[in-house]
Amino acid sequence: MIAIFKREMRAYFTTSTGYIFLSVALALSGIVLGLTTLLVKSSDTGMYFSLMLFVFMIILPVLTMKTFSEERRTKTEQLLLTAPISTTQMVLGKFLSCFCMLLIMLAINCINFIPLFTYADTTSSAVTSMPPNVAMIIGNLLAVMLVGMSFIAIGIFISSLTENQFAAVVITIGVLLVFLLIGIFNGMIENNVIRTILGWLSIYSRYTNFTYAVFDIDALIYYMSITGVFLFLSVRVFESRKYN
Repeated sequence: MIAIFKREMRAYFTTSTGYIFLSVALALSGIVLGLTTLLVKSSDTGMYFSLMLFVFMIILPVLTMKTFSEERRTKTEQLLLTAPISTTQMVLGKFLSCFCMLLIMLAINCINFIPLFTYADTTSSAVTSMPPNVAMIIGNLLAVMLVGMSFIAIGIFISSLTENQFAAVVITIGVLLVFLLIGIFNGMIENNVIRTILGWLSIYSRYTNFTYAVFDIDALIYYMSITGVFLFLSVRVFESRKYN
């Protein structure tokens, strides 16, 4: 697993993939932060983090599309399947490399919050002069990390099903969009049973508590479960290929 992880991380930074991902992700993050805070003269980061879920919906599939689709396209998948590692270790190595890239992006992105504190000190409005809520920022960072972890697991699973990288991106974005929108439009459904089921499946609705600096244990278990389920499905896909 460590060998796969190192191989993937080396590939990110010996090619343009890692740099492009970080550049695009940080650029979009900065734009969203500026539009939701500085331009409206607010230090509230709740809207920023909510919109970042949709940014993740676009950029993380681009990160995960090559995990296994590229291996199938270049015919190197058989080398992985016959390597002296288990399919679980192979999938976990790929997952951890993508997750590490997400953590690097979030760590660098914290620099964007510095202007919020200096801006809050210089504004003349009593409402907007309040500094950002540090606890809320930390809670939201943890939440988007968990959501991003789930998105990566879903993207890896879909990447394992096809050798077409474009198809992997499009399908992953579509699936993630469904997971996000069912929570947003859930309130429009009158049937309580359907509303309860969709509310349980929704990634977005479970995220909202974190925007109020409330650590939701149920949401933590949910995101860990989503990650575990899709990684397990990825393992099963490769085990079926390995023995068939």
